[in-house]
Amino acid sequence: MKKIRAIIAFCGIFMAATVTHAQDAAYQQAAGIKVPFGFGLTYKTFLNSTNAIELQAGFWQKGFRLSGLYEFHFYSFEDVPGLAWFAGGGAHIGTWKHRYKEEYDSEVDFGIDGIIGLDYKLPDLPLNISVDWQPSIALIGSSFSPAYGGIGIRYTF
Repeated sequence: MKKIRAIIAFCGIFMAATVTHAQDAAYQQAAGIKVPFGFGLTYKTFLNSTNAIELQAGFWQKGFRLSGLYEFHFYSFEDVPGLAWFAGGGAHIGTWKHRYKEEYDSEVDFGIDGIIGLDYKLPDLPLNISVDWQPSIALIGSSFSPAYGGIGIRYTF
């Protein structure tokens, strides 16, 4: 439990340190939910017009996962204002209980993540929609996981 509190405190300090925001991005900050791999909370803040930090907290029946990502946004779709593709990387830490063991032993997972996806700010509405793929490799815990990612809906401010 102390490790979880330390991680949450670190994420809070990291978010507070990002006081410079973008002026040219479709939005500056956004917070919302991400599905389908469990239920997740997501927060994104732009450091400048193309670089952002995204923090995620994912929850499911037998565990949770915290991720921090640095993302590069590319506004390559001139005909669709507010649409960008992005790529980046970061790290995650999580825990879950094994469903195949009789005693449901807990496992801690720490590793690195990649991310690639599309990000769209709806015109005239304070909403952002994103879809991404987030493969990860565990340095501690289980190995490669190609299944993370999902669809995010965020309120922009």
